[in-house]
Formats: sequence, C-alpha cells, structure tokens
Amino acid sequence: MNKVLILESNEAFAKELAGQFEESGYTVCGISGDGTEGAALLEKHAPDVVVTSLLLTGVDGFTVMERAKKSGAKAEFVVLGNYADDKIINRVIALGARYYFMKPVAAQVVVTRVAELSKEPVPPQSRFERRRAGSLEERISNIFISIGIPPNIKGYNYLREGIRMAVADQRVMNNVTKDLYPVIAEKYATSASKVERAIRHAIEVAWNRGRVDAVNAIFGARVYIGTEKPTNSEFIALVADKLILENMG
Repeated sequence: MNKVLILESNEAFAKELAGQFEESGYTVCGISGDGTEGAALLEKHAPDVVVTSLLLTGVDGFTVMERAKKSGAKAEFVVLGNYADDKIINRVIALGARYYFMKPVAAQVVVTRVAELSKEPVPPQSRFERRRAGSLEERISNIFISIGIPPNIKGYNYLREGIRMAVADQRVMNNVTKDLYPVIAEKYATSASKVERAIRHAIEVAWNRGRVDAVNAIFGARVYIGTEKPTNSEFIALVADKLILENMG
C-alpha cells in the first residue's frame, strides 16, 4: 500500500501532505483540489489510498467517494473535513472512510495513520469486521466516531490515551486519579484535574448527542438507558475490555 492520491483544495496543505508522504516512502500519484479531476485521477492511477477533503471544487469529496464505491475501486479513503455534525460523520462512515480528521490536522498525523493502514492490508469485509482487523488506534477512533466524540475537543486525545494505557495494563484502572490522569497530564503538559474534566466532557458530548443506542451496540448489550452515562473510569474500562477481548478472539 504505497500509492497515494491527494485531493485537497488548500494548495499549500496539499503540497505539505505530498512532501510528508514522499519522505515516508510513498508514491504520490496525483494532487488536485478539483473533485471531478480527482475522480478521473483515481480511475486512471488506481491508488491504494485517497486522502480527500470534503470541500473540493467541481464535485465534493462525498461524490468522489460515491463514484469510487460504484466503480468498485479498492482504494482506502482518509477524509479531511471541517464538520463535527453527526450526519456528516455518519455519511463518511457509510461510504467506507477508514479515518475522518477534523481540520486543522497536522500532515504528519495523516501520514502516520495511513502508515498504520499499510501495516495490515484489510480485505473487503463488513465494516464491523474491518474495525476489528485494524490497529488499536484505528479501532479506538472508530468507536469514538460511532458514539459521537469529535476529535476537535481536548478530551478526545486524553480519552484515547487512557484507553491505550488500560489496554496495556489494566491495573491502572484500580486508581485512575493517581495512576492514569497524572500520566496523561504529564504527556500533554497539563494538570490531572483538567484531564479528568476534559474526559468527562467528551463522554457528556456523546450522551448529549443521543448516541446511547450506538454505545450499547458497540458493547454488545444494553448497558445504558436514556440520560444515564458511565463515569470516566467505567467508560475507559468498558472500551479497554472490548478491545482486549477482540484481540483474544
């Protein structure tokens, strides 16, 4: 998986992405800010990965993805957008995007996520199976997207880090105040209390969006009803347990 097509209307960012990909050993087979041209480049070059913005001239990123899906293109899509709206995110997921990044996003972060896709080529499967087959980072991202935790809030990264820690060593869940929050705070140069509040806010955002059914679907049981929501430690433990069990399967 080393051929990348970049569809991005911001010319400077498109060039930055291309440079980062080329430095990492990828072949950039095309760059365009026009969706119509991008769809033609996709058909011509059959890239392994398409990094596309939703906002393009000509036709938008959604249309490019829809055309690719209809044509049976095998490219993996990584999508960049300015929206945290549920309908937008759900549509991106339905069209098969492996990642959805809220702008602004660092070019290196995009390249790193594509590199993770490259490590384990994923055969055509149902979306649930594809999520299970992905890297830990990808699986956490997919869970967050599904339940409505947007990547543009601080709690997103703190929560991601906490889940990674719990997967690596479940003993940190015995005392999150002393063993988990301070470690995350040190990594992000903030305080443990701010980490705790930001994680709580991220979970509240998901519940305020009414994604309880999505949460229960992910965990495979009816865990929460209505406005009831888990504590920080309960949520981290639930997600970590799910990911650990998937690895054992």
